[in-house]
Amino acid sequence: MLPKYADIMEWVAVNIFDFYTNLNEFYGVIAEVCTQHTCPSMSAGPALNYVWTHQGGKQANLPAPTYIDYVMTSIQNLIDDENVFPTKSNQGFHQSFPATIRTVYRQLLRVFAHVYHAHYPQILHLRSEPHFNSLFAHFLAFGREYELLEVKDIKGEPNAPVGVGLLWERWKEKGILEG
Repeated sequence: MLPKYADIMEWVAVNIFDFYTNLNEFYGVIAEVCTQHTCPSMSAGPALNYVWTHQGGKQANLPAPTYIDYVMTSIQNLIDDENVFPTKSNQGFHQSFPATIRTVYRQLLRVFAHVYHAHYPQILHLRSEPHFNSLFAHFLAFGREYELLEVKDIKGEPNAPVGVGLLWERWKEKGILEG
């Protein structure tokens, strides 16, 4: 929830930074098992492979570690850009900030989805499951609260479901997440 007297853009920016930082740390722990050999595509399910779109619009199938590196680098570049994430009190957020953040959120969701699909056994082995699940539940709830994610981003289309969609449904049934 938005704290009283907090600016919504600032609140979203701070939370985006935290989600990015935490997910990047989790990925760093399992990065040694996410290689071009073990993850030749950015997969998040048997029929779900994410494609990277370069600035010119050209799409490329990339190994998961390359794709994730591109995602994390592009987000870090946005965070470091004062025009996107201003840090001075007299500087406001650009009007394109909400659209930029929705794109960032979708990219982070893809990293979560890949980790759940391809590396959950490693998360379990490291006994990090409660922390990772908590981070993801917070990410989903925040995304829905501030309209950063659409249900189709989480659940996919009827003919192309997203792997984390089942987790979303289970957590809704258990009351962990609200509809």
